Amino acid sequence: MAKSATAWVEAVREAERRGELLVAVDRGERGLAEHPGNSALAYHTVLALARSGSTDEASRRFSELRLDGVEGEDIGALAARIKKDEALAVNGDARRRLAVDAAAAYRRVYRMTGGYYPAINAATMALVAGREEEAETTAREVLGLLEREPGDSSYYALATKAEARLVLGDAAKAAEILQRAASSHGGDPAALATTRRQLRLVCELRSIEPDLISTLAGPPVFHYCGHLIGAPGRGGRFPSEAEPDAKALIRAEVARHPPGYAYGSLAAGADIIWAEALLAQGSELNVVLPVEREEFVRRSVAPSGPDWANRFDRCVDAARDVTCATEGSLLEDDVLHRYGGELAMGRALLRSRFLGSEARQLALWDGGPAAGDAGTAIDVEIWARGGHPASIIDLNRPQAPKRPPRRDRDAARRVVRAMIFADVKGFSQLNDEQLPRFADHVLGAFADSLAAHGTAVEHQNTWGDALYVVLSNTGTAADCALDLQRAMAAIDLMAVGLPTHLGLRLSAHVGPVFGVRDPVIGGPAFMGSHVRRARHIEPVTPPGAVYVTEHFAAALALSGRDDLRCDYVGHMPTARASGWLRMYRLGHTGAGAGSHSQ
Repeated sequence: MAKSATAWVEAVREAERRGELLVAVDRGERGLAEHPGNSALAYHTVLALARSGSTDEASRRFSELRLDGVEGEDIGALAARIKKDEALAVNGDARRRLAVDAAAAYRRVYRMTGGYYPAINAATMALVAGREEEAETTAREVLGLLEREPGDSSYYALATKAEARLVLGDAAKAAEILQRAASSHGGDPAALATTRRQLRLVCELRSIEPDLISTLAGPPVFHYCGHLIGAPGRGGRFPSEAEPDAKALIRAEVARHPPGYAYGSLAAGADIIWAEALLAQGSELNVVLPVEREEFVRRSVAPSGPDWANRFDRCVDAARDVTCATEGSLLEDDVLHRYGGELAMGRALLRSRFLGSEARQLALWDGGPAAGDAGTAIDVEIWARGGHPASIIDLNRPQAPKRPPRRDRDAARRVVRAMIFADVKGFSQLNDEQLPRFADHVLGAFADSLAAHGTAVEHQNTWGDALYVVLSNTGTAADCALDLQRAMAAIDLMAVGLPTHLGLRLSAHVGPVFGVRDPVIGGPAFMGSHVRRARHIEPVTPPGAVYVTEHFAAALALSGRDDLRCDYVGHMPTARASGWLRMYRLGHTGAGAGSHSQ
């Protein structure tokens, strides 16, 4: 049943309040499909895109939805805010030049409406542009506006007062105001996160220690994990008789932390106990299963006893989101468990980065090594590698880990690899005379880019204009994908006799695949459902950008590559009607990137 435009707007705003910009943009686009001319829906959809850091996409949709022809403070400020984001994504003279334009755009809105929101942004962007006197003058005007409205004690009014005080260099007064703002945000973590990023920018420009911003810390994000519990009478690293002690310790640990967001699996034992305790404290539960639900229950829940399946179902019913990391069966392959765990950890880090909050791991672990290629010890090690805090509960029940099950040496096993698929839009329109030039200049540029990444490229192939590359790790794959786009952009197509409308469409994914020897090409190749998933993304991506799946973005977040960023661009339909995927746009982190607020 179709919703009203007002109901869609509220659905978008509800998702934004929870910090779920992925959901907010998706809801906005679905609402616009039903109400294509609604300016309020268009505004909130573009705002969610801008808040996610997808500046180019927000700018494109702003024009496409014809918001530039709609008057009003909110929409005028959104146009100015996009200019601000463009400025903060670069450095040096380019940043200062774009900041002048953004400050002017905010001042136009301020003169039209007299509102304090465009005024404070005009002040901050003047500071970014190096126009200190102008910034301070405007900040004093903002304080004057707010003093004339003493009854406005809203969160945004308080945050604006604090920002104006910081522009003026008054850190002590700003800290006092932020103490009051922290208790008036109305449970809107997205508002807190965007305010903190904005204030951090002003602190950097004024050489003020940013510690005072910690007052606005968002809810923590948890990744939880732990040992599988044994069936009654079976013993093991987490015997069933230890459950009461584990449950008490886990409940006590969760009670020490405020409710937030939680990501993890739901195997019988520690996973489910953590999930139950987190739900009881009011945390939002996001479940990541390594395989499809029925297969997972059969292998990782039911063997521990009949009641665990019922507890699993209750947790799933209470979860905000349930994601299957891959399709098909486990095939006795631990790599899928590890892949699912890494996806959950990466998604937790993506969420905490948006909220600007702490990401913490909650683990029930006996301190021993993993019994195979996946397990709690590996999850704990991966998390610790990133320097993130953890709370580890040890039941002090030392158990010798079981030996990994023996495997058939000839049995195929999955490996996790990053995959790039690309093609050149417009290639089919080339004539025979242009094809050799395409091979020399375009494919030649691709070959040079790939060669620069050496042995990290485990497989590469082309057919016509299509390119398929498999790389050993996500970080290198990200570098390679961006290098390929740069190589394409650097070609002077007209000078080499090729049409200027050619553009590289490129997508990337990471997932478990089977490494095989292809007897036709006489070398290594990779197969599996995740190869098909990656292949079906590229035909629907716009030229000139690098689009990656949420799996890729999560893996990149877990890798600690702070020089790279992934900005959400919405749910994207894949080719051949193979479903929808949450997609991100990959790019480099500019100094100040992430200072997205409105």
